[in-house]
Amino acid sequence: MFDTFYQWYGQLDPHLRIYWSVALITSALFVIQVALTFIGLGHGDADFDFQAADATPDGGLEGIDGAMQIFTVRNVINFLLGVSWGGVCLWDVIPSRVLLAVVSVFIGLCFVSLFLLLYRQMMRLQASGNIRIESAVGQVCQVYLRIPSGRSGAGKVQISFSGSVQEVAAQTDGEALASGTRVRIISVIDAHTLLVTPI
Repeated sequence: MFDTFYQWYGQLDPHLRIYWSVALITSALFVIQVALTFIGLGHGDADFDFQAADATPDGGLEGIDGAMQIFTVRNVINFLLGVSWGGVCLWDVIPSRVLLAVVSVFIGLCFVSLFLLLYRQMMRLQASGNIRIESAVGQVCQVYLRIPSGRSGAGKVQISFSGSVQEVAAQTDGEALASGTRVRIISVIDAHTLLVTPI
């Protein structure tokens, strides 16, 4: 089986081999990402410190901030997934390799936009439930998007409400809290924002 694969892979055009390599790797990462998301662990995206002080607590976008932030590991995987599979599927259709690359990048951007739209709709459906944010006080959770220091802006934490893992805006009085930091919710700032402290 592996001999057949290596023989097929070795006969590919070098450019097509790149598309196939990226497609196989990103497809495996995508499957892992989806599996982790379903069990509540798949939100460990890197935010590259692009969180700004004016992130809106309702998850809206301010520049490149918020829940729909573009520069995350998840979106990089989605982009490369679209680019690579676009290149593989259109290899025999578009003879110009430059044009193929341009079209593949466009497909990758479409993938990112589609997944952002689906993610946003999913978050809206989750937020539409009768959730009492006050019930989160005292819980231990994890920072999803970096929280700026001294209440200078809002980040995001992952928290479980009735078995459903959701992302809620959060601020802190102390130092900035990086993604992945374990925190305790100490109070509710408003209907959409929690106050947290590291543990």
